[in-house]
Amino acid sequence: MALYPVIMAGGSGTRFWPLSRQARPKQFLPLASKQPLITDTAARLKGLSTVKNTFIVCGPLHAKAAAKLVKGLPKGNLLVEPVARNTAPAIALAALHVAARDPEGVMVVLPSDHHVADVPGFKRTLAEAARIAEGGHIVTLGIQPNRPETGYGYIQVGGALEGGGRAVKAFKEKPDVETARGYVSSGEFLWNGGIFVFRADVILAAFAQHMPEMKKGLEALRKTVGKRTYAAALKKVFPKLPSISIDYGVMEKASNIAVLPGDFGWSDVGSFAAIPEVRPADANGNVISGDLAVVVDCKGCVVLADKRPLSVVGLTDVVVVDSGDAVLVVPREKSQDVRKVVEALKARKLQKYL
Repeated sequence: MALYPVIMAGGSGTRFWPLSRQARPKQFLPLASKQPLITDTAARLKGLSTVKNTFIVCGPLHAKAAAKLVKGLPKGNLLVEPVARNTAPAIALAALHVAARDPEGVMVVLPSDHHVADVPGFKRTLAEAARIAEGGHIVTLGIQPNRPETGYGYIQVGGALEGGGRAVKAFKEKPDVETARGYVSSGEFLWNGGIFVFRADVILAAFAQHMPEMKKGLEALRKTVGKRTYAAALKKVFPKLPSISIDYGVMEKASNIAVLPGDFGWSDVGSFAAIPEVRPADANGNVISGDLAVVVDCKGCVVLADKRPLSVVGLTDVVVVDSGDAVLVVPREKSQDVRKVVEALKARKLQKYL
């Protein structure tokens, strides 16, 4: 069984401003290690698949950087969306390319900007998911929750399936704190990690069944994959595909869904507040990056600076980031609101800082 990883690299990463910019979003930043997140994502697949079978889906602004950061990626495996159309069309595009090589090839769809602490455990889970997917299931990985997180969607888990994995009772949107506490204490819910495993032919059949509005466009594109007419067809067809997530478009409708629980130190590195999850902290719980950062009498702070000296004194649970041309100071609990800064800069037409 050949595995075909598909790395989704289309995000903008606005919650990591000022480090994240339009031309260098979150997935291209070394937030969890010394390497960019997208490089780590590709590297942890070693032994499961090869870079020759790996695809990256991204926009035109990020294509050059993506190709550079994933060494050895074949030119034809870089799938550039003419416009952003959410995850369903992006995954469908990748499925067309995989199916052209191997109709029953098993795709492993991964966000490019997540972190995994237990790589061997992650590989074991993916291998099991691939085995289940080979039998015709659409598999989603569910992450064992360790706290009542309000920033993630949840999957309500049912009984064991004959072919492996568990049935899915329901997908739940991001909850409030009380609801999240109930989910975690019930033992019935997993975090939705946005990692999917399925055969190319199975997911294309699911798109045809559950998203008929995409069927005509995908068929037109399918006929051109690997031909000279592909680029023109992509430019014409792709922008007309519905902008919808794979969760809404397929996962919440299909009957052949299986969820496989996983516990491998996963983090979506969703904001600066998550940095202590993926980087070591000092005795006071501070995560400090950069030789020019000086931290005195602080607790639970995230301080990132490598362009010029930055001193932080007497603060608790605060994020301070200096990118060289911009500075961010925000309470850790408000880190999700950093995207509002980006919106404000856009409104004030300060494009050069975006």
